[in-house]
Amino acid sequence: MTTPDKPQPINTALLSVSDKTGIVDFAKALAAKNIVLLSTGGTAKLLAEAGIAVTQVAEVTGMAEMMDGRVKTLHPAIHGGILARRDNDQHVADMKAHGIAAIDLVVINLYPFADTLKRPDASRDDLVENIDIGGPAMIRAAAKNHDFVTICTDAKDYAKILDDIDTHHGITEPTRRQLAARAFAHTAAYDSMISAWMTEDQGQSALTPEISLAGTADMVMRYGENPHQEAVLYRMAQRLPRPGVMTAELIQGKALSYNNINDTDAAFELVAEYDRPAIAIIKHANPCGVAMADHLMAAWEAALASDPVSAFGGIIALNRPLTADLATAMTSLFTEVIIAPEADDAAKAILAKKPSLRLMLTGGMPNQAPNHLMIKTLAGGFLAQNADAGQIAMADLCVVTKRQPDAREWADMMFAWKVAKHVKSNAIVYAKDEATKGIGAGQMSRLDAARIAIAKAADMAVASGMTGNPLAQSAVASDAFFPFADGLIAAADAGVSAVIQPGGSIRDDEVIAAADERDLTMVFTGMRHFRH
Repeated sequence: MTTPDKPQPINTALLSVSDKTGIVDFAKALAAKNIVLLSTGGTAKLLAEAGIAVTQVAEVTGMAEMMDGRVKTLHPAIHGGILARRDNDQHVADMKAHGIAAIDLVVINLYPFADTLKRPDASRDDLVENIDIGGPAMIRAAAKNHDFVTICTDAKDYAKILDDIDTHHGITEPTRRQLAARAFAHTAAYDSMISAWMTEDQGQSALTPEISLAGTADMVMRYGENPHQEAVLYRMAQRLPRPGVMTAELIQGKALSYNNINDTDAAFELVAEYDRPAIAIIKHANPCGVAMADHLMAAWEAALASDPVSAFGGIIALNRPLTADLATAMTSLFTEVIIAPEADDAAKAILAKKPSLRLMLTGGMPNQAPNHLMIKTLAGGFLAQNADAGQIAMADLCVVTKRQPDAREWADMMFAWKVAKHVKSNAIVYAKDEATKGIGAGQMSRLDAARIAIAKAADMAVASGMTGNPLAQSAVASDAFFPFADGLIAAADAGVSAVIQPGGSIRDDEVIAAADERDLTMVFTGMRHFRH
């Protein structure tokens, strides 16, 4: 009788894989060690064609595969052989009474649901038929009985298994436990992916009563936000992946860091807000400068002028293809990453002279996706919410002051409101001519955010040699209501003529009165944009 703390000998192995990478060589190595091989369907056929002795599962169960292969391994002769404890006399007696042979190694990878999900031509029936049933059942059975059975769900572990057998004449307890833990993670991720597709397919909210997140390790990062933190980038399976960091091709430069990825995602999501050519420069997930114009070069110059000091070492995002003249202009600034939907060959050649700069091309721009989940971890749990895809049109806004906005003020307010959505709260954004002039981010006081934005605008004006008030006739956006009139008064004193904010404060009347006293125009959105 064997005991679970000793290496478990491998006498019989069940191999049933959809991804057959490396399976023939692995099976040959097992067969060379006189291990009996059981298999199903296509795997058995492949092994037999390779001259490897293999027993069909149907010969063990006495039942042919049926229902188009839906039923083949769901049988006591298979699950009994996997689940029986070798140190339990009753289990051993049951095996003997029913003619069940022990299965010591189970090698399975599942129907390619994720690959099917990626196919644009895949029908609902295609997806349903690629939901594996027998595979997860056997994986879970083997993982449950890891005291005696080894489960393998990844071809990368074949070498480790063979090394254990050669070195220890069986699979060691640490290896069995490690592989079992990974197996349960594998089936959990598989089920989560299917659940997410079914939820999306029915048009339901992703915020279901029970939720799990499925991700496959895409890249082990050098470190997280700080060098003492470990980090991994995970990729989630999606039927229609949104163009962005996860879909982008890295044209040049070394792998992105944790902070690079976070900032690049923030930058690209921001420029995706605009229909006209736009550029955003991001640092620490906050915009240094954002601008929209008829041409990208004008947008670049205006975005950089907003805060060229903070822009040093930042991330640049474009919502139009990168051209040679723009690439040349951008090389004047030390930049970590440039992300754009496309780039012409001349632009690529220019940036190639800056090998430390990463160029990422997404192939397109994302649409707003309210069902895209945003996750924030907590001690012992996590918060989940739909992405802030809230959009407003001029018709949705309520002018609450005596003076109506003119066309220029409308344009600047709408522009600034979209920027504010992407600035850490408390957020204040000053804009003029559809370019940011001063940004106050992440302050505990909205008044402080307003003052910081004013000070930054003044500093940039001095640095550029500008005369006059840089915020004269500008618009200001606040991501949440002004709780007191002081923040609005500070903006008015700085020179703004238009204000856009959610409204909803118990002191709205005071704020509106203060705006009217200063001949400002102010609109309420009825929607706030907190971003923590």
